[in-house]
Amino acid sequence: MNEISETIVTTPTETASKQKPYMTFDCGPLSCKTDIPGLEFDFNYGIRVNVPEGNWRVKFIDRDQCLTLYDAKASATQVTSTKKYYVNFRLEIYKDEKLVLEHDLNLARKNVLIKFPTGILGDVISWFPYAQAFKHAHDCELYCAMDPKMKELFQPAYPELHFIGPEERPDNTYATYYMGIFFPCSDRVHQPLDFRITGLQKTIPYLLGLKAEEIRPVILPTSQERSIPEPYVCIAAQSTTQAKYWNNPGGWLKTIKYLKSLGYRVLCIDQKDCHGSGSRWNTIPYGAEDFTGNQPLTERVNLLYHAEFFIGLSSGLSWLAWAVGKPVVLISGFTLPFNEFYTPYRLINYHVCNGCWNDATIEFVHSDFAWCPRHKDTDQQYECSRFITPESVNHAIDRLLKNHGLQPPRKRMENA
Repeated sequence: MNEISETIVTTPTETASKQKPYMTFDCGPLSCKTDIPGLEFDFNYGIRVNVPEGNWRVKFIDRDQCLTLYDAKASATQVTSTKKYYVNFRLEIYKDEKLVLEHDLNLARKNVLIKFPTGILGDVISWFPYAQAFKHAHDCELYCAMDPKMKELFQPAYPELHFIGPEERPDNTYATYYMGIFFPCSDRVHQPLDFRITGLQKTIPYLLGLKAEEIRPVILPTSQERSIPEPYVCIAAQSTTQAKYWNNPGGWLKTIKYLKSLGYRVLCIDQKDCHGSGSRWNTIPYGAEDFTGNQPLTERVNLLYHAEFFIGLSSGLSWLAWAVGKPVVLISGFTLPFNEFYTPYRLINYHVCNGCWNDATIEFVHSDFAWCPRHKDTDQQYECSRFITPESVNHAIDRLLKNHGLQPPRKRMENA
């Protein structure tokens, strides 16, 4: 089986007009040499073995499953495993039916690369803590290839890890693992399970052979000083597809009005103040202060760090707020609650259609900004979020304030 150098797969954050390679699999030359000329191997795209000409037999074993995955003759060729995610491999190579090489995967003190896709926020934030968990599990020298903007977010809190550019790789890389959710959803080459049923974050521990438990990432502010003296709440109302929006027409208006009645300033920290496609466009919610724009992500981290709490959607800034350590009110009907991190202030309405993103019979269409697979162009379109009422969101805010011992500014003034 020949390796591939590039695959064109898209993510939920891409549209057809900006389609690009989601992940490139440029694995480089094989890094593990042997005493036998022409015989070499590594684990940089699954297991890869080059054998010279001759009467060779190559055998791959999954040590955890106690299962032979491949056993066949080979000559002057490269043999690779089908699976490209973490497998606890054993390699055996025979010459003239005599065992001449045996090797068990052992990452300890080896250079190991974890490669993250670029151009996306929430996915990478959700997946990143498993890099640290993987390092601790295997005692390896772990390199994280990622967008420099994401490196800037994570490096201060993860000094044990090595950060490099998205297409860089260290010398003598023993193994490489590629993070992502891969389309079509039936792809079992790059992911062992359907991410629609594992949830966004927990798809990665399965891919890395780790325990499938929620881990909160850690992102630290670059400044401890407040830039805004008054108490405030951050919100994010924009997303990458209309199904992710809070499509209740009076939702943001009434919730922002409620927050301001409590005495909070309300800062909208989306990147864009207006976003959409075709006939559907979404603007910054009325009543929110405009903190949108192409500022560095670290500035948004600093704003979130000093905020009382955050209100957002199933999108990147909600993951960012969670990583900063803020309480999050999360509004989403098109995903089921297990798709995101746990928050007791998660809003979903089960009385109407919901959860299409996590329906294993439905595959997301990246090119369709107006995607609504069950009820498109009907009166029920986007009812999953249209029927999340501002009153229910305001109740969640009240519970959050009580649970975290937060006294609204107006009440503080009355008690002064």
